[in-house]
Amino acid sequence: MSAERFPTQTDEEREAAIDAASRAVRRGRLVVLPTDTVYGVGADAFDPDAVARLLAAKGRGREMPPPVLVGTKGTLDALATRVPAYVAPLVEAFWPGALTVVCHQQPSLQWDLGETRGTVAVRMPDDDLARALLDRTGPLAVSSANLSGRPPALDADAAEEMLGESVAVVIDGGTSPGGVASTIIDATGERPRLLRLGAIAVADLDAVLADLELTVETEPTDA
Repeated sequence: MSAERFPTQTDEEREAAIDAASRAVRRGRLVVLPTDTVYGVGADAFDPDAVARLLAAKGRGREMPPPVLVGTKGTLDALATRVPAYVAPLVEAFWPGALTVVCHQQPSLQWDLGETRGTVAVRMPDDDLARALLDRTGPLAVSSANLSGRPPALDADAAEEMLGESVAVVIDGGTSPGGVASTIIDATGERPRLLRLGAIAVADLDAVLADLELTVETEPTDA
């Protein structure tokens, strides 16, 4: 069964798209949504079966758990624990935006995102449609809308071509403005560590951390 696609040119179309996607999420279905980086495929983060379907749709295993998108900065405190002091200025500077922060997850959370080793990767997207959906659904497990090994989808056409048989709803928000995946940092230690370089440069992160006399630890590169 192919996905139902919703345009978002008018306020009425946007409302219809968000309503359909939020209802699909509540039923445990997958949805494609635009973000500020690339298109994502999302599921209710607290529905283990839906998260398993998300990984299966992409052709990924549990060893690659999806990050969680949130609609407000404060949601991080509900999902993460033992958050270092340096996370607050980074979140203040780059959320909403293309920064994903990996933290220790709250042990009380009833979810199964895969082999997370007690962590959760969280991001607040800088996209009105995505945040409108998150306001309705709560946190969503969201991975890039592509088959594993294929480039991330930058528009609804590409996402639907790869995942249309696996998802219930596709929100067509036009072409992704960013086109580059988020920068991911590991915030489980005393110093932030770069896990993936993306849309936000390390120099920009270091500038925010300067007052704390910290810099982001980067992996040595094979020159």
